[in-house]
Amino acid sequence: MVKAVVGANWGDEGKGKITDMLGETSDIIVRFQGGANAGHTIVNNYGKFALHTLPSGVFYNHTTSIIGNGVALNIPVLFKEIQSIVDRGVPMPKILVSDRAQIVMSYHILFDEYEEERLGKKSFGSTKSGIAPFYSDKYAKIGFQVSELFDEELLKEKVVRICEQKNIILEHLYHKPLLTPEGLLEELHSYRDMVEPYVCDVSLYLHEAIKEGKNILLEGQLGSLKDPDHGIYPMVTSSSTLAAYGAIGAGIPPYEIKQIITVCKAYSSAVGAGAFVSEIFGDEADELRRRGGDGGEFGATTGRPRRMGWFDVVASKYGCRIQGTTDVAFTVLDVLGYLDEIPVCVAYDIDGEITTEFPTTNLLEKAKPVLETLPGWKCDIRGIKKYEDLPENCRKYIEFVEEKIGFPITMVSNGPGREDIIYRNK
Repeated sequence: MVKAVVGANWGDEGKGKITDMLGETSDIIVRFQGGANAGHTIVNNYGKFALHTLPSGVFYNHTTSIIGNGVALNIPVLFKEIQSIVDRGVPMPKILVSDRAQIVMSYHILFDEYEEERLGKKSFGSTKSGIAPFYSDKYAKIGFQVSELFDEELLKEKVVRICEQKNIILEHLYHKPLLTPEGLLEELHSYRDMVEPYVCDVSLYLHEAIKEGKNILLEGQLGSLKDPDHGIYPMVTSSSTLAAYGAIGAGIPPYEIKQIITVCKAYSSAVGAGAFVSEIFGDEADELRRRGGDGGEFGATTGRPRRMGWFDVVASKYGCRIQGTTDVAFTVLDVLGYLDEIPVCVAYDIDGEITTEFPTTNLLEKAKPVLETLPGWKCDIRGIKKYEDLPENCRKYIEFVEEKIGFPITMVSNGPGREDIIYRNK
């Protein structure tokens, strides 16, 4: 059976924990899009980890971790990450890399930095991981596919073409040092040597695994609102963050995805620029940020303080719909235990018109939150294992959100650990 774990909002919803938890019953875990520009924070019996490229199931002995063809593969980052977990006592994971995945080159990272620098105050708040330049090259058909590393003649010809094109931009737009074909070839050879033992026809491997009845988990990065088609364009990422893309980014048929677990926070947070209707500021935001997540709401990749807000029904309902949600995993609920009252954004006011449907970005920029306040439960809910043992106001909050978004909340996370989860029988 194939399941997908994806985000409902801006990313940072707690997908890493849910993937890590579901990894226990999975044989294969596949990263299907994105690159090292976002992180998944995992807390388990080995410690606390921030993963960027590795799938979140690498901590189990029985799983195979796959880097799918849809991923922006930064080879040095991947191998540094493998080493970092092995150094902390995690058994060497079994890893396969798609021969059709494309490679993040060092110049992609430079171009990302140079463009943000050039844009100044109009920048996109990029993590400077090279993701936009990487995907631009992929779709301009001048990227390097893993399989090409093993064709020396092709590489020698291609590095010359790349330098011709990139150096015009480096010289005339950015006024930065130029690339050389020799330098690029050396870089590609080092990547080939690193990745060679792991390269696999992933699509065929998964085809056979599905026939054998294996449990496969597709792991998405970021969330619905960062999707380039359906998100808050242009403040989006460069690959589709939707479960539907899981089929493409892994190389399997779409009808094989039977369950779509969409992870949704009990409040809102976002890293980077873009419209964020339920955002809060000042002491109120600082308090929520400090208490949030495990050790505070700071980006797993950048360390940047996350922007904070109350739960946004409009954005979350849309985010779940666009994912094709079968189950909602509701995370970090325990964080809200300090509040006397909990505001929820139930609608948007756009130029005096009230709507509960998520608009396009130009209208979203004008939206003001319509808030409804629910009573808090004023206690610590960590350690509770059964839904009926949660405080009444806590259950009411969950049920209010569930009714408003229109998708079943079947898992409630009430702490950072793997075992801090409450299953609801819907």
